[in-house]
Amino acid sequence: MVGGSSKEVARAALQMAMTISRDEERLFKEKLREDEIRAAAVDYGGETVQAVKTIIERAVVAGKREFLIDDTHAEEGAVAGATHEALLQIIPKAIGLNIGGKIGLARRGEHVSVAIFCAVGLLHLNEVAVGLGHRAIK
Repeated sequence: MVGGSSKEVARAALQMAMTISRDEERLFKEKLREDEIRAAAVDYGGETVQAVKTIIERAVVAGKREFLIDDTHAEEGAVAGATHEALLQIIPKAIGLNIGGKIGLARRGEHVSVAIFCAVGLLHLNEVAVGLGHRAIK
């Protein structure tokens, strides 16, 4: 499938973000390849405001490392924008607290989605948050 469904790609990104181990990530990526979906995941953590830049950078690097995107301004910008969109859904809940979790990326055709699955909190008093962003790349 060339175009791909944004809903299927978003689901794949969210499932990648929720994988528990590197082995589970690897197995799920292989399964997604059967559906022509390329995927990546990367961990992150830190104080919310300071972590934003790092999270966006890690998402772009993971996308390039796993060949979801090319080394072009438009494709890097699409992943950065989708990641920022996902973060905007989490930040109101997380301001002043720490966040940590995993970023999941998925792409099929022109659709790219970034999901962020994380714990928000202080010490062991954590809430869970999810953010999801999508961009189309021509």
